[in-house]
Amino acid sequence: MLSLKKNYFFLLSLFFCLWNSAISQNNSVVSKDSLNTLIDTIQYNIQKYNYEQAIEYSHLLINLSKEAGEEFHIARAYNGLGHVYIDLKDSTRARKNYTLGLEYAQRCSNDTILMYSYNNLGNIYSEIPQTIQKGIDYYNSAIALATKLKDPEQIFVPKANIGWTYLDNGKYDKAYPYLKESMKIIDSLKASNNWDGKDSNYLYSQLYMLHGRYYTHKNEYDTARYYFKTSIKLAEADSLIIPAAEAYIEYAHMLKEEGDFENAYAALEKYNAYNSQLFEREKLKQREIANARFNLNEFRRNLEIANKEKKYQDQIIAKSKEKVIVMVISSLVLMFILFMLNKINRDRKKLIHELKHKNLQFKEAKEEAERLSLLKTRFFSTVSHEIRTPLYGVVGLTSLLLEDKSLAKHKTDLRSLKFSADYLLALINDVLQMNKMESERVKLENVSFSLNDLMNSIVNSFEFTRIQNKNDIHLDIDESIPPNLIGDPVRLSQVLMNLVGNAMKFTERGNIYIIAKQREFKDEVSTIYFEVRDDGPGIPESKKKVIFEEFSQLNSSNYNYQGTGLGLPIVKKLLRLFGSKIQLESKEGEGSTFSFIIKFKQDTSKKSETVDVSELLVEENSTPKNILIVDDNRINQIVTKRILEKKNFNCEVAKEGLEAIEKVRQGDFDLVLMDVNMPGISGLEACKEIRKFNTEIPVVALTAVEVDEIREEIQAAGMNDIIVKPYDVEQFYQIVYRNLVVKSLPKEV
Repeated sequence: MLSLKKNYFFLLSLFFCLWNSAISQNNSVVSKDSLNTLIDTIQYNIQKYNYEQAIEYSHLLINLSKEAGEEFHIARAYNGLGHVYIDLKDSTRARKNYTLGLEYAQRCSNDTILMYSYNNLGNIYSEIPQTIQKGIDYYNSAIALATKLKDPEQIFVPKANIGWTYLDNGKYDKAYPYLKESMKIIDSLKASNNWDGKDSNYLYSQLYMLHGRYYTHKNEYDTARYYFKTSIKLAEADSLIIPAAEAYIEYAHMLKEEGDFENAYAALEKYNAYNSQLFEREKLKQREIANARFNLNEFRRNLEIANKEKKYQDQIIAKSKEKVIVMVISSLVLMFILFMLNKINRDRKKLIHELKHKNLQFKEAKEEAERLSLLKTRFFSTVSHEIRTPLYGVVGLTSLLLEDKSLAKHKTDLRSLKFSADYLLALINDVLQMNKMESERVKLENVSFSLNDLMNSIVNSFEFTRIQNKNDIHLDIDESIPPNLIGDPVRLSQVLMNLVGNAMKFTERGNIYIIAKQREFKDEVSTIYFEVRDDGPGIPESKKKVIFEEFSQLNSSNYNYQGTGLGLPIVKKLLRLFGSKIQLESKEGEGSTFSFIIKFKQDTSKKSETVDVSELLVEENSTPKNILIVDDNRINQIVTKRILEKKNFNCEVAKEGLEAIEKVRQGDFDLVLMDVNMPGISGLEACKEIRKFNTEIPVVALTAVEVDEIREEIQAAGMNDIIVKPYDVEQFYQIVYRNLVVKSLPKEV
């Protein structure tokens, strides 16, 4: 593998340059010449694959160098041992010796041996998947030292090793630049005649093999074959066993990929022949003998230790029977553990099978839940439309009857009727709102609105409830707040309506305070503090968290009904869309204060002067306008017609879409109020047909469906505006007059 090959790269190229770089020592026990001779002997035995002798001489060099205080030679000896163990595929011992070699190289402050140590540790760590980057870092440290020494020969080695590492990890495109640069360096070195033929043949053999691997990956088999054959030729010419074995095994892989199985088998046979020369049993045995000799020399240095060791060995022999018993017991325990592991593995497979079955059931349950959720959403949408349509008649007729002076004695009853209808509508809206939030269909819009108008409208909508509970509403709007803001007025209105509604519901003969204060204005962004406060009964400490949960309720002393318990949960979720949180301060018997903060951008595109509604109503006193009412519901027709006739509009009714198209084609109308859902062709389809021959007449949609669900379809059909049923009469008039005014504006030339 990597460490087996790359050590040869570095050792052969460094040997001669390291020969004369030892650090001088005074009063040495042995001469440097003797130590250098030992280094030469170790190197010779490594090249001849006599590893047992190389190990023995390396241990001798370590002992002599320590006695002489020659840290340079100690570093060389440990690196030599590491090299031997890498060749013998004993990576644990190799790493231990390379690490010791680095420690002594750092002590002697010799850049050459330090560079050698960095490269060797790079060989170790680049072979371990978890430490590949650490190995590359060691290679880069070696390159940095070689660059500092201006030695191109030593730059070549770690660069080639980095390329080799990338090849082993399948990163061929990252490997090739390193291989190419290494080949360029070795060519320049050979051209300078600084290397003898044997060393250059070794390095060329390895580089050609690496190029062969690269081109095999690229499926350029002819080029790969050339490099492999050249590598084998150079290795066999100099009897280089390891490079030859490596080249043959990679060549066999290439031939197999190409489909040449016969030659691949022959190359594999060659690889086995070379590989067997390195790992004969006798050589492995000699290696262990060499290690034993070194250990014996160590023990001889201290007779007392040797005697203790002998006694220890005698004790071991004496206790051999006990060891046999222990081994037998251990074997039985091991067999039991294996049995248990096998049982656990069977149980695990059974559990995995059950888990897969459960997962399948959960998946089916999830799909069923999603289907039911979709059906629930459709159900709410359909039911809301069906309930809102008759509510339109109830609210509309009640509003008309309230304005009839002849029914003054029934005014209280009519107000109660309207309040009940409004409450039912609010209930429907709350349920639909919660349903939309659960399905994550609620999104904030960014439109221009007047906060002053919005809050005044909210106050007006609670006039009946205020009178019924004998409450006073106090509205306080900071004058420094910009007249026009950009945000979602509908969602803000829902938040305030719910908070004010709760305060009104739980307070009798008290005060409701609605406050809007500007906390900060920066970069055309207004930070506004909202507060809804009452002096009602307050909220017990135990209920402060519960009231924000869905369907939770507090007892009200003012009404028989308790509501749905959805108001505050809706407030909490809507404020989350605004990036805000609801704050509650309350003491039982002292009232409650709900507050929150929202940031709105200032709308600088509008002038501060806003058109008053009265300007829109100027049209009321002008020539009567003709309005076409398109609705299939008889009651809705009557309600809408009576509401419009109270403002002196001329009204005609069409019962379905085709009739509406013909009336618009033949008549002269100033506005069309078009119900969206009708039998036959829908209001959307009817509007599309009208737009084919009349693009100027305003068409306002009448719908009981949620605006968010149908807004895009209405706009696509060419409709100008939307009125949601049941509607507030004043708001209804405003939308009608607004569209009539737009129609009457002069066209630009």
